[in-house]
Amino acid sequence: MKKLLAFILVLSMVFAVAAVSAVAEEKKVYNVAYLVNGNLGDKSFFDSAHSGIVELVKAGRINCETIEMGGTDEDKPRWLATLYDVSASGDYDIIICGTYQMPDYLKEVATAYPDQKYIIFDDNTYVGDNSNVLNLTYRQNDMGYLIGVFAACTTVDTSLDKINPEPVVGFVGGVDSPVINDFLLGFIKGAQSVNPDIKIDTRYTNDYVDTAIAKEYGLSMINDNKCDIVWGVAGNAGNGAAEAALETGKAWFIGVDSDQELTLSSDLAALTLTSGLKNIGNSIVWVFDELDAGKEYWGTEVCLGIEEGGVGIVTDKNYSKYASDATKAAVTAAQEDVLSGKVVVETAIGPNATDVVAIREAVRP
Repeated sequence: MKKLLAFILVLSMVFAVAAVSAVAEEKKVYNVAYLVNGNLGDKSFFDSAHSGIVELVKAGRINCETIEMGGTDEDKPRWLATLYDVSASGDYDIIICGTYQMPDYLKEVATAYPDQKYIIFDDNTYVGDNSNVLNLTYRQNDMGYLIGVFAACTTVDTSLDKINPEPVVGFVGGVDSPVINDFLLGFIKGAQSVNPDIKIDTRYTNDYVDTAIAKEYGLSMINDNKCDIVWGVAGNAGNGAAEAALETGKAWFIGVDSDQELTLSSDLAALTLTSGLKNIGNSIVWVFDELDAGKEYWGTEVCLGIEEGGVGIVTDKNYSKYASDATKAAVTAAQEDVLSGKVVVETAIGPNATDVVAIREAVRP
């Protein structure tokens, strides 16, 4: 009898340990609010972030309330009010917002609610000021390097329509700022890795909406300096360079942030060879992967590159159709070099920023 009782006791202990282990292995389901300072359907940052959230919801890893707050000047008071409302409710483990328009509002609210956790993507304005905020940024210099390799290979591939023999490409940036110049620095370095003598015509719109000035720049680049590929890195404004390429019939366009073959009109999409990607959705998923692994980054900036899926380059559709085998191989090799650390792309951001001005001026046509 004693042996039977002992056996039952041991068995019950085994089941108890197994039950505890099973509970320990269960991952937390987070309650999340995603605040969109605009509207879904932009086919860019907001939709990208939402795609990651949808993936997490479908996997049963989070519950999420998405709140579209509108993107006009008249909507801006609602941004702050909504941040306060969702924070005061106490209903959410994490509140997510993004882009350069939100940091001032977020800093105010995060300071008022120090126990609430926040994620802001594509911004590092107040890194470290609040221990409850995670800033997600992206290695656009690494992405730029891949685009530069692609452009340098393609600009002399005269078997491709619209390509002339001159090794000259263009870059239409938004505001002359560290982030935009981080794209540019990678672009220059990638292009020079293929051809040290390549020329890059760089111009800035100084905003992100004026397609007319970008088109004017694009026309000059193409007609005056024989650029046959122009990379638009100026938000909606950059699409004016695509319009210039279409009007002249003498150049191709490269998109940025999202897959612009999917967002531009059919005639502009047809001459968009590829796009450099900021994969906001991937970065949101990455954060929850890290949380599930017990890794937290509150109060810091996490900069995501190719390895984490934070940035990349479109390699299907027009890229697959028009890029030569040699060009594809060069881009693949460049990506492997960055991932392995064989190539370390300089940055235009932070205390160790490279002198972009000198590099930019040295490669002008």
